[in-house]
Amino acid sequence: MTLKERIESDFKSALKAKDVLRLSVFRMVKTAVMNKEIEAKVMSLDDAGVITVLSSLSKKAMESIEQFEKGGRADLADKEKAELVVIKSYMPAALTDEEIINLVDQAILESGATGPKDMGKVMKVLTPKTAGRADGKIVSQLVQKKLSSK
Repeated sequence: MTLKERIESDFKSALKAKDVLRLSVFRMVKTAVMNKEIEAKVMSLDDAGVITVLSSLSKKAMESIEQFEKGGRADLADKEKAELVVIKSYMPAALTDEEIINLVDQAILESGATGPKDMGKVMKVLTPKTAGRADGKIVSQLVQKKLSSK
């Protein structure tokens, strides 16, 4: 069963159970996936495409939580946190710091990078391996740090 099919199946279950929170999240995810399919001009996204959409939604939710907490809107922050839990349940397990460092080292060797000017080469190799499993900003900072020390 693909990730998209699993989300559709769980959507139907949430509909039958009248689970308002999960229904809202599934509708948001399904809409984002459909928009991405239209944008990419494909009939159906593969699991990697769906994970990319989920990562994007996850990032937006984290940004919203931060803004709501700054604004003193704990109620909205709590709602976003609950939605984030549902979204993350469909994403692959997050990489540990150690795993990210190992992947960065491997990508540097694989791409033959020799300094900061080769950051693009390294990220091209690394991004597919970390997509949906690590924050791109953190990965980018680690690559930059490693390449600067070369």
